[in-house]
Amino acid sequence: MSGRKLAAAAMPSRRRMAQNYLVIWVDGNIDENNDDYRSTLAQLRTVVSDVNACTTPEQCVEFLDEIDDGKAFIISSEPLGQSLVNDIHDIPKVAAIYILCDNKACHEPWAKEWFKIRGVFTSIKPICESLKEMARECDHDTIAMSFIPKQTMTEGATGSNPKNLDQLPPTYMYSVIFKDIILEIDDDDEKSMKTLVKFCRTQNVSETEISEFKREYHNKSPVYWYTKQMFLYGMLNRALRMLDMEGMTKLGFFIRSLHLQLEQLHKEQSVDFQKAFIVYRGQGLSQQDFQNLMDSKGGLLSFNNFLSTSMKQKVATSFVQQVLERNPD
Repeated sequence: MSGRKLAAAAMPSRRRMAQNYLVIWVDGNIDENNDDYRSTLAQLRTVVSDVNACTTPEQCVEFLDEIDDGKAFIISSEPLGQSLVNDIHDIPKVAAIYILCDNKACHEPWAKEWFKIRGVFTSIKPICESLKEMARECDHDTIAMSFIPKQTMTEGATGSNPKNLDQLPPTYMYSVIFKDIILEIDDDDEKSMKTLVKFCRTQNVSETEISEFKREYHNKSPVYWYTKQMFLYGMLNRALRMLDMEGMTKLGFFIRSLHLQLEQLHKEQSVDFQKAFIVYRGQGLSQQDFQNLMDSKGGLLSFNNFLSTSMKQKVATSFVQQVLERNPD
């Protein structure tokens, strides 16, 4: 191939992620001037906006080290596949690995030995389909929780130990303060939209998605935009989870609109639900978070985010089963 090769020196010194995940494509023959490269890159960016190309395993590892927080989906071309997987498989930031090759039969036997490998593929289209599911799962499981033990609540409320109120998780207190502030601000939506669009372009968000959002924003409801599979859902969830003031401020007008719509829907629908009812949510947790959850039985869970649930237990259970199948540890 002719043309300019991607150089390791071009890698950023530190990655600030706007969403919960990114893609790293590792291929020793990447050529930015090649039509196949451009086509593949465009297809990937319809699913994940933040796609980064590396030409060596060392460059990939260096890139992973520079991610501040979040998950990486790795696509490795066949000449580098086996050695790269051996280097990166146990890195917690690596959520999934895809092997892109010309000969599936040659690579499938060894690929089956690594549970993070989602498959061996000969084209980019099925990888994009799998990435859609992985991105959805990643966004779902990165909803942050604060755990407040029952004893802390009881002693703080009765005054028997007021100091316990000082032990409330900082994320809980910060999210309450931010909510109060953001709901009081009366921004110009058009001005806020322009600011958000400018920010999205710095994060390599697809121009197709940006154009659709600008064109149709006022024709659709905030709930529609939040549940639509596009950049907004992941960007908002990450900003709230990380308490990223820049991200939360740029999304402030949308957070406020979404909150107000949910508030209105609650008023309209609450008359139809006179009795208490149970909702279910299936979510993957780290071992530490699961232990915190067990220790907080009878206490309180706080989510500094918007949360989707279901009245059907099977829906939540099926999601948990998918997580367990993909992450046996």
